[in-house]
Amino acid sequence: MKIAVIVFPGSNCDRDMQVAIKKIMGAEPEMIWHGETELPKVDLIALPGGFSYGDYLRVGCMAAKSPIMKEIINHAKMGTPILGVCNGFQVLTESGLLPGILMRNAALKYICKDVHLKVVNNGTIFTSSYDRDHVIRIPIAHHDGNYYADQDTLNYLEDTNCIAFRYCDETGEIRDTANPNGSQRNIAGVFNKQRTVLG
Repeated sequence: MKIAVIVFPGSNCDRDMQVAIKKIMGAEPEMIWHGETELPKVDLIALPGGFSYGDYLRVGCMAAKSPIMKEIINHAKMGTPILGVCNGFQVLTESGLLPGILMRNAALKYICKDVHLKVVNNGTIFTSSYDRDHVIRIPIAHHDGNYYADQDTLNYLEDTNCIAFRYCDETGEIRDTANPNGSQRNIAGVFNKQRTVLG
């Protein structure tokens, strides 16, 4: 399996993603600089977390205009799986590959802790190893993780089963107190309509 990790200036988790992919897949991913205009044929494109372009304008906005994004959008149209984590999720929304936006956390504070997520849709290439409603524990570290979309978009995501994960407590209950950043409907991850792009 061939995987590309996109490297943006200012990102600080691209090497973490590189190490994780190598550990899980047993193969070194190709690190692609944001200024490139071509991508090799790959089976997965990964957009890492970090502070692309310093997040000075709007998180992910400047990275979404990087030269490589035109090629990533083309690959998305062809069905290449794309995963965006943290700032990578923000880039996917800013580039229009996923609906909604990521805003400042409701408490306006940076959050770094472990949280629980409930698997909402396990029928995708990204989530098929989980059971539906499985509860997983993951670390988060973000200041702008508050998922927002208008009500029509939220309803569309619900109706088309494009919600990947929701914040929950350790028992799987979807509660306001389990929502670390104010994301609408406790949404922690979404898919595109084809379920080939995940943020």
